[in-house]
Amino acid sequence: MAKSRAQRKAERRAREAEARAKGEQDESQAQHDTQVPKSGDIAEIEAVEAGMAAGASEKDLEMPDTKGLSSKEEKRKQKQADKNQKAEQKKREEQQLTKRKKQATVQRKRGGVIGFLSSCVAELKRVQWPDRDTLLQATAVTVVFVFVAAVYLGVIDLIVNWVVQRIL
Repeated sequence: MAKSRAQRKAERRAREAEARAKGEQDESQAQHDTQVPKSGDIAEIEAVEAGMAAGASEKDLEMPDTKGLSSKEEKRKQKQADKNQKAEQKKREEQQLTKRKKQATVQRKRGGVIGFLSSCVAELKRVQWPDRDTLLQATAVTVVFVFVAAVYLGVIDLIVNWVVQRIL
């Protein structure tokens, strides 16, 4: 016959009581005793504090695996360095922008014709000129398109001309 949960619980309690009477530890108590109650970081901090209370300096109590800075301090310093780098980049961009604005105002102050010609030269310097193959291809496409458009308009003109002649 299957035992109920209450029966199994009562049997377990009876076994635990017998074990206590004999002076043996049950499995759960043995497991509890072997567990570490605190982490290594906490134990290290407590050891350093105990050493400092005994009069030792903090440098003498430093662990060999530590590199002088805690991870929080390293992260904070890294964040600060990133923040400074972004600020410097933004400052450089603002300086370049003001420089461009000054150059633009200098060009605008020139006279009408001279200002126009200087801006044309500046614009032509920015143009990306095509190579020979691209130039020939673009020219061929343009000539063919003009020829097709001329034929189309010529045919439309003949048709409209014929219709007008028939009406009149």
